[in-house]
Amino acid sequence: MSTGGRAVSLLGLDPQTYVPHTSHDETRAYRETNCWTDVYIELVHARGLEPLAAMGSTVRGDFEGDQWTFFKPRFDEIEALYGIEIHEMQQYRSLEAQLEEQLRHDRSVLVELDAWFLPDTAGLSHGTQHVKTTVGVEAIDPDAETLRYFHNAGYFELSGADYRGALRTGEEWGPETLPPYTELVRFDAGPALQGDELRDAARRYTHHHLQRLPAGNPFTRFSAALGASMDDLAAADPTTRADYVFATVRMIGSTFELLGSHLEWLDADGSTAAREPLAALVEDSKLLSFRIARRRAFDHEPIVDRMAASWDEAMTRLQAGRA
Repeated sequence: MSTGGRAVSLLGLDPQTYVPHTSHDETRAYRETNCWTDVYIELVHARGLEPLAAMGSTVRGDFEGDQWTFFKPRFDEIEALYGIEIHEMQQYRSLEAQLEEQLRHDRSVLVELDAWFLPDTAGLSHGTQHVKTTVGVEAIDPDAETLRYFHNAGYFELSGADYRGALRTGEEWGPETLPPYTELVRFDAGPALQGDELRDAARRYTHHHLQRLPAGNPFTRFSAALGASMDDLAAADPTTRADYVFATVRMIGSTFELLGSHLEWLDADGSTAAREPLAALVEDSKLLSFRIARRRAFDHEPIVDRMAASWDEAMTRLQAGRA
């Protein structure tokens, strides 16, 4: 990326050498979680902080009737743990100009872009599908038409036609097109906690969330809904089934895999008692995803019953104080 002219970068990162957080490691069952949380993880990690500290709220993952909770770390916890404040940004002029200005003030912007223009989605959406997704902007060079951003499991760069398309440079947001939702990320809201102080604060938040678990086992409700949808899923096209899996089973697996990582981080030796039931839940979510993708009806109850039992065991252990 150019270092002259109007180029501005928060941290001077290079996509070729950037090392993602361990929660985005190739060994993970769910290397990508959801677009917002993935961006949060890398945005915090890139500043030398531990993003797992704010993941205690994942313990409240619930079935919402037709989807599982689209989990995000809580903004108040992010501010208390890291001194990072996030709030909505008013977009009243060109997105390109506002990104440049905010970066010059040592702030990032979370912005919903069209994955059609994101080269890191090659083979999925880049140049083939219009899908909204959140990125965290780290650098921009308007003269060179280059943008660097956090997205999914890493840090990437787009340029040229992708830059012009993603930011709609030279175009107005017409009455038929909503401008993207944007959030401002400030890093000056207070000191970032470190060491035992960070763990103690994170543990208090986790205990708070444990007092607010779903009413009843959410997998019981999910099992009934999946059974009612089984015939429709078997007859659906691959895209529809993939969308269903993302909103349900994949969200289950990524939620509870991150919860397991959070709990292991809370215990310095990584010996959380909930490790085994959470790991079993993640494995069964992968199995259920595979079975749904096969485009035929099947008896889902044995798998979901195991998931329900794993959830019960994990929550019981956590509430007993054996995290």
